[in-house]
Formats: sequence, structure tokens, C-alpha cells
Amino acid sequence: MNVFGVDIGGSGIKGAPVDLDRGDLADERYKVLTPHPATPDVVADRVKEVIDHFGWSGPVGVTYPGVVTDGTTRTAANVDPAWKDVDAQGLLRERLGGLPVTVLNDADAAGVAEMTFGAGRGRTGTVMVLTFGTGIGSAVFTGGRLLTNTELGHLELGGHEAEKRASTRAKEDEGLNWEQWGRRVRKYLAHLEMLFSPELFVIGGGVSRKAEKFLPHLTGIRAEIVPAHLQNNAGIVGAAMAARAAVEGA
Repeated sequence: MNVFGVDIGGSGIKGAPVDLDRGDLADERYKVLTPHPATPDVVADRVKEVIDHFGWSGPVGVTYPGVVTDGTTRTAANVDPAWKDVDAQGLLRERLGGLPVTVLNDADAAGVAEMTFGAGRGRTGTVMVLTFGTGIGSAVFTGGRLLTNTELGHLELGGHEAEKRASTRAKEDEGLNWEQWGRRVRKYLAHLEMLFSPELFVIGGGVSRKAEKFLPHLTGIRAEIVPAHLQNNAGIVGAAMAARAAVEGA
């Protein structure tokens, strides 16, 4: 069964049909740049552009980089402040001509995909899926169940918001090498380990493609640390899974 997934990020909006039997993209993903300012109306237009590229006419799952409750976006850390308390599900449904739309937190989507098809599959203890990009997203699972909208990238660490120090954007903006950035990520993981005692950290986002460059610097952490198997496609896959679940009433 194929369902469409869209992942809205701070730098890009990407999407593709997803084969939910395999847990992988059914076609090469299409990506457009996230507009600046990233207001709801303009982002909705870009989402429509991605979907129109494939001529899609079925259910659509869309991720959002912030807290989402019942299809309404509640925070706006890495997008325009106008997203606060927007009925994003209704906005996108209208923009897409009435297609069934499901909107959820981006890291939650990536986490569900990794727990179902990827690095967290079969794990029943506490698992933390972390997505590193413009910010840091988090998805926390215990006994296979998701605690939604954790947004742990906003934890304070050393007097700073964690994602301002340890996100991929921070690495790029400050010109950090892999060892320097790895030390910051290690401190962040140690803080999360102190709070949650996970058995597994799954490191996602685009940086997961370069795991060999930073994993050797994440020493002193008791939990197992692995790169995301679905890499930067996890959000798209998880969005499609959410859309199917909504249609099926799961």
C-alpha cells in the first residue's frame, strides 16, 4: 500500500509516495526549499508543489517541526511565529483540494518509522530517536509506546538551549569539526541519559549518513548509540504511516 508523506523542515520540504509494506519510498523524493519567512500560507503552497509533482490524489501525512495536537500546531521554534495555534490540518486539507491530511510532530513521525522498520525495531525498553538538523527533534518510546511532542531539543544545557549548541545547523554556523561537534552531542546525550536512562539512542536526520564521522566521539554513554536506518527519509515514512492510520481509524 502506498501513501504520501511530506516532511517540513527548517531548510527544506520533501516528500514522496511511501510503500508501507516495505517501509521505504516508492519513488525518488522531491524537495523544495523552505521559504523565508516560513508562514503557514506560503509553506502550504510549497507542500502542494511537492504533492502536485507526483500527481497524488490520496491520503497525505505531513510532519511539522514543533508541537502538534489534533492537527493544530502549537509552537514555532524553527518556522515563522504565525504557526502558533494554526489549524494546520484544515489549512492543508483546503489547499490540497480536500485530500485527507494528517499532521504530526516531525520527530514523532521519524521515531515511529524507525521503531517499525528501522533501528528501533523489536526494542521494548526506553528508546530515544533524535533528529539532528536545523534543530534537534526527539521521540521517546517505552514498551514500544510513543510519548508525543517531547521536543527535548529545547532542554537547557550549560546555559544554552541544547539545539542551539548541538544541532547540525550549529555545527555548520560555527564551523565545528566532527570531533568538536561530537563533544557537544555527547554532553547532550549524557544529559538525556541522566533524565531518562534509555537503552538505545537512534541518531537521525541528514547527519545519520555520516555516522562514522561522529559516533567515535560519543564516548562514555552507557546506552547503545546507532544511526537511523531510514536516515533522512524517516520523517516521510512516518508521516505516511500516520496518514494510513488516520484513514483506517487506528
